[in-house]
Amino acid sequence: MADGFIQWYREDVTTAVFAEQVEIFSEFGLKLIHPNRNAAVVLDIEGNDVLMSQEELGVLIGQRIASLTFNWWLTPDTNVIDGYAVEVLGCETQTLWVDNLHPDEAQRVESAVMAAATRLPVPTRAVIVDRRGISDPDDWNSIALWDGTHVPAAPDHVLALDPIAERIRHAAPGLRKEDTGGGRLSRLVPLRDPAV
Repeated sequence: MADGFIQWYREDVTTAVFAEQVEIFSEFGLKLIHPNRNAAVVLDIEGNDVLMSQEELGVLIGQRIASLTFNWWLTPDTNVIDGYAVEVLGCETQTLWVDNLHPDEAQRVESAVMAAATRLPVPTRAVIVDRRGISDPDDWNSIALWDGTHVPAAPDHVLALDPIAERIRHAAPGLRKEDTGGGRLSRLVPLRDPAV
């Protein structure tokens, strides 16, 4: 079993779009800049903190040359680890790990990702929310990046392009479609509350 996560699949992000994402996340109390260290905290390959400015991190993401792991901050002591990766077909993923958060904190992270996914000018392919960690983020690549039909487990919540959402709903009949008010994205939620 994996840890709880939110996996966001989208087209490529520029430095300007990353700055917009930082602004949207901050509306939900997620800060890129650590409150006491006055810098973004990127993790090197050994897990050590590397401090850099938001602009430097945005440039690295915009160059799309490597995977990155960095933190978002809910408080000076509560972080959300974000794994950014460039995928095939020119897509990108951001995996935000929510397993160490209280339910209200995880909800804030989910709300921030959903807001960014619907408001940023970069097309979102899918957002998979698995707070319980019953699947692994990589298990969703087949259906979110290609034309796969295998759904590893019924997630807590999905926001996806209509064709991807339909493949997920067909493979996971325990999900129902909710109205999103238009657009190309569909929302899927469990037929019943998984916490019950």
